[in-house]
Amino acid sequence: MMMADSRSIEEVAVIGNTDITSTESENNLINTMVERGTTLLRKMEMNVTESEKRTGKNTVNMQETYTVYLIETRPAEALPEGGTPATPDTLWRRYSEFELLRTYLLVTYPYIIIPPLPEKRAEFVWHKMSADNLDPDFVERRRVGLENFLLRVASHPVLSNDKIFFLFLTEEKEWREVVLETGFQDKFDSRLKSLSAMFRVKNPDKRFTALKLYSDELNSLISQLLRVRVKVADRLYGVYKVHGNYGRVFSEWSAIEKEMGDGLQSAGHHMDTYAASIDDILEEEEHYADQLKEYLFYTDAVRSVCRKHELMQYELEMVAQDLVQKKQQKEELATGTVRVFSLKGMTSKLFGQESQEQRESRLAALEQSIREGEETLKEKNTECQEFVRTAWEDIERFKEQKDRDLREALISYAIMQISMCKKGIQVWSNAKECFNKM
Repeated sequence: MMMADSRSIEEVAVIGNTDITSTESENNLINTMVERGTTLLRKMEMNVTESEKRTGKNTVNMQETYTVYLIETRPAEALPEGGTPATPDTLWRRYSEFELLRTYLLVTYPYIIIPPLPEKRAEFVWHKMSADNLDPDFVERRRVGLENFLLRVASHPVLSNDKIFFLFLTEEKEWREVVLETGFQDKFDSRLKSLSAMFRVKNPDKRFTALKLYSDELNSLISQLLRVRVKVADRLYGVYKVHGNYGRVFSEWSAIEKEMGDGLQSAGHHMDTYAASIDDILEEEEHYADQLKEYLFYTDAVRSVCRKHELMQYELEMVAQDLVQKKQQKEELATGTVRVFSLKGMTSKLFGQESQEQRESRLAALEQSIREGEETLKEKNTECQEFVRTAWEDIERFKEQKDRDLREALISYAIMQISMCKKGIQVWSNAKECFNKM
């Protein structure tokens, strides 16, 4: 009988791993797409319009230089023809405040893949690019990334309705106090706790395991792609700049020629223009690199959802295991038999059996503990089921977004490369015309 009880409890402990059918997944995705119509982005326009360098004292009273970003918001209203847009509401935010907002969202919505922030310090930098986080070009790219983060959150069917997020956009001074009052920091799961759950969970959900593996592989592949791009950028920069030497040589050569002078001078001018164009080209490339970096950082957000599921599954299994042990103790107490070696069994042999009254008291306490354990198991199982349902709904939404964004980014990058090659062909075609006229 006890074996049957143990088996049934173990079966309950893995209900959270029940697969969602393809039909249910499609319905979840459709529901998500319908809910997008109610997002904050339909009611409010938001932009991060500029950045400003400031100097002040930090929390340890030391002087520091930092950057703040101006957020502008205005109602998303249809303007009559010739109408003037409403004056936007504005406030300044530091990058650390964006970090605080994202951490709050991460803890409050563990089943959602929270959009990542742009990098705090430049990564995958080619040699002519500054790694200084106060560099104007880096700050500008970060400004674009922060605006993209806000738009991602504001267009999410769940996150966009969060009160704290709305206050982040509208209350400059009181927001930090309000977010800290939520107590979200007390709910933050430590990395060590999550790591322990990962190695000790007995019945991992195969879909979440596969998702985490995919996320790890995607992270590795995007990292490799960005490293390749850095190497190409370094070499491309050198190739383009070396073309400036053509310009210098043709210009010097033109000075000693009479009939050929004009043609050489013009060809040199085309070479100089070609050499100078690489700066704008590589700056544009950084835009596409930042799009790839966003999904590099997204992979950690995906892993965060997987870690939370592992932790919940581990806690569910621990409750189920504890309940099995208590039911076994109840059977041993009721029958007077001890199946396995225990300290209590040895104590009984050394000091005699406990009285009937003591046994009945312990039995009643165990029955009460079992009832509480069964209720806890039911709650944990319902919680795990709900997490799986809501998490997978958001995962399907994210997959659709990822496929669309990366496809568009790679196509745009290819078009840019084709355009760059065409400009190179045009430069040499122009040089050829100059030579023909000599």
